[in-house]
Amino acid sequence: MNASSEVPVVLRRGVRPPSGAPAQASMPLEGPLVDGYGRVHTDLRVSVTDRCNLRCVYCLPEEGVPFLPRAEILSFEEIARVAGVARSLGVRSLRLTGGEPLVRRGLVELVRQLSTVGFDDLSLTTNGTVLAPVAAELARAGLHRVNISCDSLRPDRFAQIRRRGQLATVLVAMDAAEAAGLAPLKVNVVLISGVNDDEVLDFAAFARRYGRTVRFIEFMPLDAEGGWRRDQVVPSEDVLARINASWPIEAVKPSEGDPAPADRYRFCDGGGEIGVVASVTRPFCGTCNRLRLTADGAVRNCLFSDDEVSVRTLLRSGGSDEDIALALRRSVWGKLPGHGINDPGFLRPSRSMSMIGG
Repeated sequence: MNASSEVPVVLRRGVRPPSGAPAQASMPLEGPLVDGYGRVHTDLRVSVTDRCNLRCVYCLPEEGVPFLPRAEILSFEEIARVAGVARSLGVRSLRLTGGEPLVRRGLVELVRQLSTVGFDDLSLTTNGTVLAPVAAELARAGLHRVNISCDSLRPDRFAQIRRRGQLATVLVAMDAAEAAGLAPLKVNVVLISGVNDDEVLDFAAFARRYGRTVRFIEFMPLDAEGGWRRDQVVPSEDVLARINASWPIEAVKPSEGDPAPADRYRFCDGGGEIGVVASVTRPFCGTCNRLRLTADGAVRNCLFSDDEVSVRTLLRSGGSDEDIALALRRSVWGKLPGHGINDPGFLRPSRSMSMIGG
């Protein structure tokens, strides 16, 4: 890709799975977690809490939402047990999410327990507000890397979007994470038209200056206030075209079997890398390999599906690891071909992002 290209984007996407998934009764009870469309699930996102210390405009209302009673939240031991079963079924990577995962007291201990399970990649997504003091401790406990959310490089705008917290604190957290070896560091930016989309080039320059991968994420209909509108989405193709006009970029070919949600691009002059997550304009459902475990023990096979399979009851009623494995399989078996955001009959999920975990 170079500056003279036309619209310089051909986003990597999987082929849409065929329709007509087989009935659950015919699905295999052994081997990896494969759904009816042949997608193998190797990534588990675990929400450790639905609580957050920020009130970002694309996620929570300023006054917040009712949080789950603590008795309904899975314990560290329960989370670690589900994680161990998932690992036995071929899950190779686990990411801790929230809410804000670092507001969960004693999270370092959970990381220590999960590090013994044997995941190839054990990571954390955080808003960065309380990361710096515990970054080194998390690394010693076995955490591999972190993704830090940062939606503006301007202090006043950062405060407007987040409603709480300070940009300087998050920037210090990035330095602390890298100093602790929690790398490669990724910086997540949710773009909203008319709010922060004029900072695309600022973030690209930031990526070049610090060698951090900035990932531009399309605004998705998962805000608790229900105010999402399609005209607020900043298409990833537009983002890449803007960056390419200033610094030519080229697509990074994904590694074999890599179904990561971000399409990666590197600067042609060797100045680093950026990514885009085009969940709305160019869905990547055909290669999705993710499952999610909510803080209250529900297994979800898609951010945008209300279908849930609870493992909390199994965990607290003497269920075996085989029972938990079957619950994970049932969730995978029920997965639809795509999330349906662009379908006329799309209905927003009843749970917002903070309640599901990213």
